[in-house]
Amino acid sequence: MNIENIIHELNKGVDKKNIYLDEKMSKHTTFKVGGNADVFVCPNNIKELSHVIKVCNILDVPYFVIGNGSNIIVKDNGFRGVIIQVYKNLSDVCIKDGTIVAGAGIMLSKLAKIIAEESLEGFEFASGIPGTLGGAIYMNAGAYGGDMSQVLVSADVVDQQGNIITLTRDELKLGYRTSILQQSNHIVVSGVLKCERGNKDTIACLIQNLNNKRKEKQPLNFPSAGSTFKRPEGYYAGKLIMDSGLRGYKIGDAQVSEKHCGFIINKGNATANDIISLINYVKVNVEDKFGVELQTEVKIIGE
Repeated sequence: MNIENIIHELNKGVDKKNIYLDEKMSKHTTFKVGGNADVFVCPNNIKELSHVIKVCNILDVPYFVIGNGSNIIVKDNGFRGVIIQVYKNLSDVCIKDGTIVAGAGIMLSKLAKIIAEESLEGFEFASGIPGTLGGAIYMNAGAYGGDMSQVLVSADVVDQQGNIITLTRDELKLGYRTSILQQSNHIVVSGVLKCERGNKDTIACLIQNLNNKRKEKQPLNFPSAGSTFKRPEGYYAGKLIMDSGLRGYKIGDAQVSEKHCGFIINKGNATANDIISLINYVKVNVEDKFGVELQTEVKIIGE
């Protein structure tokens, strides 16, 4: 892989100040771990994003798209290829008659606040999810009985050839923490949501109550990726882990949270290997004890 050639081609369609070499991924993930990416790009707009995808495909360079890094682990030896950060730059919002058009890079907490200010209800569940809209659509994120499938109308995505196409909610095939995007590798650039008009004070109160619940039950004072495991059908991952005697179990500085066993946290100096080793240890123990195979919500990339 010729890095100079990659940079040369990227420079033809991306602002140079948004291209970084040998970038520490620990700076861009909520777990605060991970090695360096060969190339790290923050496109200013959809046109630049499309250019990056085209360059990677033409040069046969591996690439991976992140939002604010809230649901990934980059391994300690980093990522050989291009990391594309769709965050902050792609974050415009337009609201009209209960229809919300928002860029993939906007944080869900910020979007929930904007929607609530318009006295629109139905998006309160997302107010405390630590991710971007693009990531939420990609995995049909949800919490407290709500998920993206309940409010999403459609999404604009960039395909692997750099073309922009629109997919309806049905075409996205949203399921529990899944969508067709996880098989197609299309990249979300914006989403259209539909919310109903409600009472502004009631909406604000619900958001506050949900956020209070999170603070009370989740280890928000430590780096993590939120819930580490998907909910197995008929079970709760956190309870299975707790009942396996793993509350507080540590490998290095990675720990099963004592506050909520469904979270693995970085106590300060964990490596990606510590976290991955602990994830695997938890999976083996839960399957041995209960015959349930836990699946991770977090995506593990790199080498």
